[in-house]
Parts: sequence; C-alpha cells; structure tokens
Amino acid sequence: MKMELPILSVRPNADARSARSPHAHTHPHAEPPLRRAPSHIRHLIDSFSRPIRDLRISITDRCNFRCVYCMEPDARFLPHAELLSPAHFARLAKICTSLGIRKIRLTGGEPTLRPDLPEIIRLIRDLAKPDEIALTTNGSLCTDQSLLTWKAAGLSRLTFSLDAVDQSLFTSTTRSNSSAAEVIAAIRRAQSAGFSTIKLNAVIVRGLNDSQILPLAQLALDLNIAVRYIEYMPLDEAHAWNRDKLVPAHEILSTIQSRHPLTPIPSPDPSSTSENFLFSNPSTHAPSASVGVIAPVTRSFCNRCSRLRITAEGKVRPCLFSINEWSLRDLLLNHAESPDSDALIAQRLIDICWSKQAGHTINADSFQQPARPMSAIGG
Repeated sequence: MKMELPILSVRPNADARSARSPHAHTHPHAEPPLRRAPSHIRHLIDSFSRPIRDLRISITDRCNFRCVYCMEPDARFLPHAELLSPAHFARLAKICTSLGIRKIRLTGGEPTLRPDLPEIIRLIRDLAKPDEIALTTNGSLCTDQSLLTWKAAGLSRLTFSLDAVDQSLFTSTTRSNSSAAEVIAAIRRAQSAGFSTIKLNAVIVRGLNDSQILPLAQLALDLNIAVRYIEYMPLDEAHAWNRDKLVPAHEILSTIQSRHPLTPIPSPDPSSTSENFLFSNPSTHAPSASVGVIAPVTRSFCNRCSRLRITAEGKVRPCLFSINEWSLRDLLLNHAESPDSDALIAQRLIDICWSKQAGHTINADSFQQPARPMSAIGG
C-alpha cells in the first residue's frame, strides 16, 4: 500500500503541529569543556592551523518545505522568543568579522520566512562590514519586491535549492505545495533584480531524484547559472540515512558527462567545498554555466574547512557534523550591558574554533549523527 505524503503550505505562517517537543536536543544540558586557545591567538583559527573565514548564521529553524532528506512532516520549531533578534545577529557578525570572518551566509530553515530579514541584512552590512553577505533559500517567497529590498539592504549573493525539475519528483521530495516552475521563476527574477552570481544546490538521493541529474545540468545551461550537486548526508531528522541511497560524486559527474563534456575549473579559493566544471561546449547564451559536486561523504574536504556555524538561538557549532555545541545566549542576553561582554564573546568564539574537530567520521564505525537535523543547524 502506497503511503500518501502530506503536502504543506508555503505560506510564511505554515508551522507544523505535533505532540513532539521541538529540538529536544536543545534543552539545557552540561556543555563539554572547551580547549583554551593559546593566549597569543586573537583570531579564529583551529588547532589544526585552519583559518576560519566563513560564517554560516541560521536565522530561523522554521521551513515551509519538508524535504525528505532533512525534516519530518510533523516537525516542531523553537518558540519565536528563543530566536535571536536582528541586533543580536549583527552584534555576533561584527565580533566575528573583527576576528577574521570575511564572508557571511544567512541560512535556515528557510530564512525568507523571517519578516525582519531586510533589517538583519542591513545591520550586518552596516555593523559587521563583511566582504560578502549571501543567502540560501528554497525560492518560494522570492518576489520581485523582496529581491530588490534584500539587495538594497546589502545582500550580495543568492543560492537556491532545487532538487528536481520534474514536478512530481519535486512534490515528493519537498512535500510542499510549491512547484519547480516557481523556483525557476524566482531564479529568473533574481537575475532581473541584478544578482549576477547565482548558484543552485541539489541534494541527490538514489531512488528519489537521481533521475534529475541531467535535467538539472540542462537547467544550468538554460539559466546560465552554476548547479552544484550535493551528496546525501546523514543530517535527516528521522536519523534514517542509508548509504545505499548515496549517489557518489564520481557517478554524478559520469552521468553528466554522458551528455555534456566537462572541463575542470581551478578553484581560486583553497577552502572551497565544491569541485567545479564548465561545460566544454556551452551554448552562446550560457558562457558562465557550470556544474559542481560537493562530496562530503566520498571526497571529504575537512582538511581545508574554513567554516563556523551559529544557530538561530545562539549556539555555536564548529563543524556541520559536530555533536558538541556551545551557547552564546547568556553573554548576549544577560550580560549585554557589561563593558567586557564583547571581549568575552570573542574569547569564547576563539576557544570554540580552537576546539574544532579534525573532521567528520561519516565513514567510520564510530560515527555519531548529530542530534540536530540540517534545518536546525543551518547549511
């Protein structure tokens, strides 16, 4: 008997209802001890000599999609009161840029669900002054006006998530009432709004949407954008990840090259997570179209990781697969008036980065999946 999957609204107030507690893993518990960085370290670097230059800030754990590799249909969320304010995000961003962060990406959940998104972007731009502010979105709420507003506030770059061009596969993957056509239209609107560097991310799961590898490559050509294929990772809320559903990077590239010859692109960024390729025979209207693979499972890039993550309620995770996290909430909320509070937050961030693990252990028998799903971490 085939189980029908629930279709969820894409309206901003679409919250799931369930008897389960939201993010049971976020309830207060004893934090693990931090490794104290040497006193001469005054910037973000870990004990393996990896400089931390990229910050991911999740501004909400809410999402109006229920992608099968991420969230359960009955997911619950943190109370609004537990989410940090725009001023809190900007303050943290300013401290982080003073410690060496250069690029900031706003994530979720779905960050466009926050009505104060323009304020968050503007405050980060004005106070933190990073080299770049980027945003990852499912595109469902990207109107002409909102795109122009975000750009005027200081948004530099957009990355869209789209796992299937085929509508039936899009619906079964996202479990939403949005459509692939709406996401594609949002990408075109972003281009019209002046966002020149647009990327599209697609998580590929065997037996679900692996038939979409070639259609997504064609979409890169049609829109003259970069499409990046992401290996399926153990970050789902149900903890049902199965290696048999993993489509490895080499298979993704082989599938694309069966139709489109590819030319490798040398990366100017040594910490890049993506291996990128130009189409060897692009059409004249798509000279910049490209594809890339992000392969954390089969081609780990931990040795060059430059990332730090802050969750929507103010916890810091030095690795996407961290099982440990450290809170900044008390310093942010209860010691805001202290003249030393920024210095205390900075020192805590330095020590958290110094405590960063060497890498994930997905391929080891000892691997422990993080309690948080991707939606509660921020991609």
